[in-house]
Amino acid sequence: MKILLIEDDVATAAYILDGLSAAGHSLDVSANGRDGLLRASEYPWDLLIVDRMLPELDGVALMRALRGVKQQVPVLFLSALGGVHDRVTGLNAGGDDYLVKPFAMEELVARVGALARRPRTDATETQLRVADLEMNLLSHRVYRADQEIDLQPREFKLLQFLMQHVDQVVTRAMLQERVWDFHFDPRTNVVESHISRLRGKIDKGRDVELIHTIRGVGYCLRAPA
Repeated sequence: MKILLIEDDVATAAYILDGLSAAGHSLDVSANGRDGLLRASEYPWDLLIVDRMLPELDGVALMRALRGVKQQVPVLFLSALGGVHDRVTGLNAGGDDYLVKPFAMEELVARVGALARRPRTDATETQLRVADLEMNLLSHRVYRADQEIDLQPREFKLLQFLMQHVDQVVTRAMLQERVWDFHFDPRTNVVESHISRLRGKIDKGRDVELIHTIRGVGYCLRAPA
């Protein structure tokens, strides 16, 4: 992959450059947000890795500027800000994944690989596919192995979010923010009940399950190897 790394810390940038280059990726580095935004807009990168706290233009503002002009390149946020609100802010700005510093290179390489496998979305995309699961965003129809699946509007939106984040763990808080658009009382089981119904429609009776519970963390729609 051709990756633009936007990171102002020299040691961190060198660590990432060495690790991802060894994994077969090609990287360029920008040391501030304004230069990063300019370079991100000028070249068709396969992935951006963006620090949250950057000089001249912070990572969230950079992300919003890119998404505002329909730039759909996948973005992985890096940040020492690891709270749920911080992660949700980055994802709501248009980020595709969020990795908290300090991190292991092995995990970064795995997350980059997951983003590379994720179905690419752009302003004109109408179809999502993960294994034998297909979603048409125009007709709002879903099929698995060519068999149509009837989903309620909220189930459709939930599945769309999971498919757009395939092979990534999404937290309950992320789903509350992105699928329901506001915070619920933490005692509610609305996410769990919707996931249960969706799993019954998508996975029940199938040889391969796609929707997985990551105990204590959240959920993952995982493409079979």
